[in-house]
Amino acid sequence: MLAPSWPLETARLRLRPFEEADLQALHAIHGDAGVARWLYNEPRTLVETRELLARKVAGSRLNAEGDWLSAACALRATGELVADVSLLWESEAHHQGELGFLVHPAHQGHGYATESARAILAYAFEGIGLHRVVGRLEARNTASARVLEKLGMRREAHLVENEWVKGEWQSELVYAILDREWRDATAGGDTGNGGY
Repeated sequence: MLAPSWPLETARLRLRPFEEADLQALHAIHGDAGVARWLYNEPRTLVETRELLARKVAGSRLNAEGDWLSAACALRATGELVADVSLLWESEAHHQGELGFLVHPAHQGHGYATESARAILAYAFEGIGLHRVVGRLEARNTASARVLEKLGMRREAHLVENEWVKGEWQSELVYAILDREWRDATAGGDTGNGGY
């Protein structure tokens, strides 16, 4: 079983396990059409968000390959939930992971995705010992691409019209960063992980 020493703290955020009380804030994220625009699913209903929350509450640790670690990202000053950040343990043998993040519509554009994802990457490399972490996104999702680039991830692939999603052919970008690239990028600096 792998789990950070919750909470992970950054300059402005406290990353913690999801709780039942997060339902309305999580629904404000996952039920929003703008947030869901580049996802595989449509905006979630409250019932679907409740089911998702149950999985996220159970996802405060990684038990086996294929598990997602879920972090509720709240403002340190107020406790308000502003983002949902996740790490997939994609392969134990190959030490691979995948990063995912969604930001509450009222809190987009403030750098919370980058700040919270940086803490999760620190845990992925320094806590778990992963070798490589990827980020996958629809090619038109420029805001998420900017986040991945700010994290030091490089674009490795542009898969043109590789999936039929929501009634159209969509293209996918794949970004990645290696453990040594993470170490080089954060050498001598604070990764904002707050300990694990």
